[in-house]
Amino acid sequence: MAKAVGIDLGTTNSVIAIMEAGEPTVLVNNEGNRTTSSVVAFKEDQRLVGQVAKRQAVLNPTGTLFEVKRYIGRTWDEIKHEAERAPYDVVKGEDGGVRFVVGDKKYTPEEISALVLRKMVDDASTSLGEKITKAVITVPAYFNNSQREATQNAGKIAGLEVLRIVNEPTAASLAYGLDKKGNETVLVFDLGGGTFDVSILEVGDGVFEVRSTSGDTHLGGSDMDYAIVNWLAEDFKKEYNVDLRKDKQALQRLLEASEKAKIELSGLPESTISLPFIAMDPASNAPLYLEKKLTRSTFEDLISPLLGRVRGPVEQALKDAKIGKDEIDEIILVGGSTRVPAVKKIVKDMLGKEPNQTVNPDEVVALGAAIQAGVLIGDVEDIVLLDVTPLSLGVETKGSVFTKLIERNTTVPVRKTETFTTAEHNQTGVEVHVLQGERSMATDNKSLGRFKLEGFPPMPAGMPQIEITYDIDANGILHVTAKEKSTSKEASITIQNTTTLAEDEVERMVNDARAHAEDDRKAREYAEAKNQLDSLRLQAKKVVDDAEGATDDQKAPVLKAVEEVEAALGTDTPKERLEELTKELAEKLQAFQQELGAAGAAAGEAGSAAEADEDDVIDADFKPAG
Repeated sequence: MAKAVGIDLGTTNSVIAIMEAGEPTVLVNNEGNRTTSSVVAFKEDQRLVGQVAKRQAVLNPTGTLFEVKRYIGRTWDEIKHEAERAPYDVVKGEDGGVRFVVGDKKYTPEEISALVLRKMVDDASTSLGEKITKAVITVPAYFNNSQREATQNAGKIAGLEVLRIVNEPTAASLAYGLDKKGNETVLVFDLGGGTFDVSILEVGDGVFEVRSTSGDTHLGGSDMDYAIVNWLAEDFKKEYNVDLRKDKQALQRLLEASEKAKIELSGLPESTISLPFIAMDPASNAPLYLEKKLTRSTFEDLISPLLGRVRGPVEQALKDAKIGKDEIDEIILVGGSTRVPAVKKIVKDMLGKEPNQTVNPDEVVALGAAIQAGVLIGDVEDIVLLDVTPLSLGVETKGSVFTKLIERNTTVPVRKTETFTTAEHNQTGVEVHVLQGERSMATDNKSLGRFKLEGFPPMPAGMPQIEITYDIDANGILHVTAKEKSTSKEASITIQNTTTLAEDEVERMVNDARAHAEDDRKAREYAEAKNQLDSLRLQAKKVVDDAEGATDDQKAPVLKAVEEVEAALGTDTPKERLEELTKELAEKLQAFQQELGAAGAAAGEAGSAAEADEDDVIDADFKPAG
């Protein structure tokens, strides 16, 4: 059976893993790294993904997209505050969704996420020597239906069969509890680059049952970075009357420096942020420098309001699971932001226990996803995963009231049916408005979709019996059916395209991704051909320069070929011609070396003969004494 991988598609970094010899293993990318930066850049005709994209961000701030996970599956109204602070251009799409503007093109979050997925899977396929087409992808536990579907679409655009969408804390518990035999109550505290989740699970004897989950999808390590950015920018503005946040290149430099300082402060008491030539003085037109020390205590003061936001979800998760903090056996920290000392401290203060730090917070989610992938393709047995839906699901009833059918933290898959009736006389149809959330009024919750059940005869109010069934599959994706019992009239909807992407648009993106994959392959092969020719050119020049005793006539063919190569490298020479020039130069270089070798051998033979004659003369001059 074909192999399947587990992918942690992260806000800042992403990780891919696979089951090998019964153990989940992280796969390194082509750069030799265990994590891949979730960054995509568009530069001239190139599309860069990963670390190479991140490295050029300062010089290309408007063409470098990062933290895309924060936008996936969301409408403009949900995310516009975070969109306004980004150094790249984010706009509202015609459908109310989010679009990234680079040059004269617009991209959806799904398309950009697909490029990150594609890079990881291609690298994994190269590493394994086998094409990977199936994957389990993780999402924050508190992702709603539209965010989950958008993640599925990203996988589809990347050319993957998404076997399952798994909650990140649940995946982490899988990796943690794979070798555990006893029963434990585990709290997973997952603070990543852009989202925060907390889940409570019962782990033991191969069963992983989620008791509750809560979180905040607008809270993560990048918010800590922006806290430092605002601190630096406000101080600079007071001193020089220049707002660095309005200069996209300066903002990108501030972001990178702030992230670096945050990481350094996990191990050091202070960090120095130094950014020369960050701006020009508007009065004197002289260059301005930013240099400032950030102590850990100041940093913790800056992020204190952010850390305060983790308390509510933790308390809610404990309440929903109906347990006290003293009943938690283990606390697992997940996500790179949990390395911040203040985060570890607040976890200990809240729960009265030191968190377990035996798992790698960057990799544990991908490892768990790989285990689940192994379960789904039959490589892993004796593991049962019982996940939950993070938010309540229901329907709008008379008076714009939100009537819940499935409460949050219900184990999935789940199917629930309730009977409703008409509110007015002689209705021949009803509109079913599907909602997700925890507020009592429909308008305060997330609308997932609407559909109509029509065609039953006019009846007095309260007489029609309308059965509405909510069915959530293992991915957390919702299917809703409405049926009028007396007439058997039925209508249904699969809650999809809540990401604002229509099915034909997804299909177009899939085809575009395939086309671009071919373009990318050709561009890579062209670059490799050019690099190979350039390396051979340098080698040929060195051989000729080092060739002592070679005549100009002997060097001429190689040097002429080198001139042709240099001319070709300076233009858009077709790949086929580059390959021809590589072959021609290699042949002429080989002939030159063989000619030198033959001349050297002849010279060596002549030298040996001369040495023999000289020996004879010497011998003749000697004779026994006496």
